[in-house]
Amino acid sequence: MTLQNDLLLRVARGEKVERPPVWLMRQAGRFLSEYREVRAKAGSFKNLIAHPEMAAEVTIQPVDLIGVDAAIIFSDILVLPEAIGLNYEMIEKKGPFFPETVRTLSDLDRLHPIEDASNLDDTLEAIRIVKRELNGRVPLIGFAGAPWTIFCYMTEGQGSKTFSVARSRLYQDPEFSHTLMSMITESTIHYLKQQIAAGADIIQVFDSWAGVLGRDLYEVYAIPYLEQICDAITDVPVIVFSKGAFHSIDLIGQLDCQVIGLDWLIEPQAVPMLAPGKAFQGNLDPAALYADFELIEAQTLHMLDQFPPGRHIANLGHGIYPDLPREAVQLFVNTVKNFTYGPYELQEEDDLYQEGGLQFGEA
Repeated sequence: MTLQNDLLLRVARGEKVERPPVWLMRQAGRFLSEYREVRAKAGSFKNLIAHPEMAAEVTIQPVDLIGVDAAIIFSDILVLPEAIGLNYEMIEKKGPFFPETVRTLSDLDRLHPIEDASNLDDTLEAIRIVKRELNGRVPLIGFAGAPWTIFCYMTEGQGSKTFSVARSRLYQDPEFSHTLMSMITESTIHYLKQQIAAGADIIQVFDSWAGVLGRDLYEVYAIPYLEQICDAITDVPVIVFSKGAFHSIDLIGQLDCQVIGLDWLIEPQAVPMLAPGKAFQGNLDPAALYADFELIEAQTLHMLDQFPPGRHIANLGHGIYPDLPREAVQLFVNTVKNFTYGPYELQEEDDLYQEGGLQFGEA
């Protein structure tokens, strides 16, 4: 099916675009009253994920209601550990909780490969429904958590400011740590390929807790497993978003991914030199959307000016906060959609890359 709006994919492939595409992490969420209505019908967050028709409905809402350039399937990164044997609960106003954790090699005996029938089927069916209902209007983003982030939850058992339990495993038991990371990676690749087969046009890998590791540990316990995922996903572009990993942008830039997501603490100007040939995504501070409308517009335009023309997917530097005014989110999206590149800007960027021996879309 030919996409009517393929801006996101064109940027990821290194093709020319007339303006930056825009979507928002957590764009299907509580800042939309329409989402809250569906969520109330579902009764719980996990129940919403478990009902493909409802998950599909909230996936499409931001496309219809605020005009973003892509949909992202409504699911959760923690459906994966549940699929391999470690169940979790989503506690209202507190977040995820695992009644049982894995912290030793013997604990891993309780885990198993993804089975033919699992909780992942709900998300895969939601992808199929969304693709049918979108009917080619915009691309659909599939996603998974990065191995290190999933490792954090499976060993810690819940969210944490420090993830000291997870980090201690790296120092105290490297064999366990690498074994679990390998298990997560293998399952993630399988799951992402299932999403692509169901209809996902592009994949994002969320390394939400990358920032709790220093560069040395990130290079040993995160990068090799991200590399395996990027090398395995060849049919669609891949976005890697490692929140807080400003110390490792050059390492992420060596991965076979097409787009690097940036949080709001990273200055965009230096990033192209650290990750040549990549496109970038982000990175407005979500809190900027609490400002008055004039400042929101100014901050958005400043962000757009910081990135190389034609190599930027506009987004926030993290997910939308649930109490953000809907009108502010709409203004952010509209400001990006009204921004255009001039032919000279795009030609200048082409020349810059040719001089550096790199071409758009080069692997």
